[in-house]
Amino acid sequence: MDESTRAPVYVIGSLNTDLVVKTDQLPAPGQTVLGGDFFMSPGGKGGNQAVAAARLGANVSMVACLGTDIFADAAMASLERNGVECTHVGRDPDRPSGVALISVDAAGEKQIVVAPGANSALAPADVEHACSELPPGALVLLQLEIPLATVQRAVDVARSRECRVILDPAPAPDGPLPDSLLAGTYLLTPNETEAERLTGIEVADQASARAAAATLVDAGATHVALTLGAAGVCLAGGGQTTFVPAPRVTAVDSTAAGDCFNGAVAAGLSRGLDLTASVEFACRAAAVSVTRLGAQDAMPSPPLS
Repeated sequence: MDESTRAPVYVIGSLNTDLVVKTDQLPAPGQTVLGGDFFMSPGGKGGNQAVAAARLGANVSMVACLGTDIFADAAMASLERNGVECTHVGRDPDRPSGVALISVDAAGEKQIVVAPGANSALAPADVEHACSELPPGALVLLQLEIPLATVQRAVDVARSRECRVILDPAPAPDGPLPDSLLAGTYLLTPNETEAERLTGIEVADQASARAAAATLVDAGATHVALTLGAAGVCLAGGGQTTFVPAPRVTAVDSTAAGDCFNGAVAAGLSRGLDLTASVEFACRAAAVSVTRLGAQDAMPSPPLS
């Protein structure tokens, strides 16, 4: 498909700066451990997904809110450097930009605490303005690091314009998502932890993954791609469930693997791949991302090898 005819991708969500410390082991509650290298990287689930999709060939527009500090300037620079259109990234003079405090251990596992800052100021009216000319067939990529009312409005607008919504339910709430949110979602992409919080089903193997995915489809999502880390993805919808394997790699940092997966799925769909092929493509992209440090800095470009 020619680049000019690809379905556009609108990413509506968070922009943060990641403050990352490498450590041999993650601390237990109340424990202090000595870390190693420290670095800062542009992040936020929305920004990560936008950069992933853009690097993988999608035409991406970002809808978000930043503060007016140096973190905001760095976030904008990263998006623009990666070809993301930023007309609808606003600035709030009264709130700091979002930050995430991240610890990553020797196996690539992580702990994350997010201070949302200006992300909390992204309002339903901002979405209505940004999506006033949303073309039919566009892909709308959402997460839950912005207010739920804003996510709901984005789903409603996308649905009214016959656009496909990809919803990454992270960070997951305690309990089910509203039926109105799931009813407008083309693809829901929880990981094992998020699926358990949404359904009450502990995801420990293929059988439980299949049950959790089916529960979310029954709740209203058209399709569910339940990500299982190194075990791949459980893809459910349309009365079928398949398991898509993930390439075997040595993980260095899994911080943005899920974001890479979501951005890559959107990029695949935008160029006309079907959902299964897009998920397979996204598994390969996410596998590459975990072999690199950082969030947006870790997002791959073609060819994926």
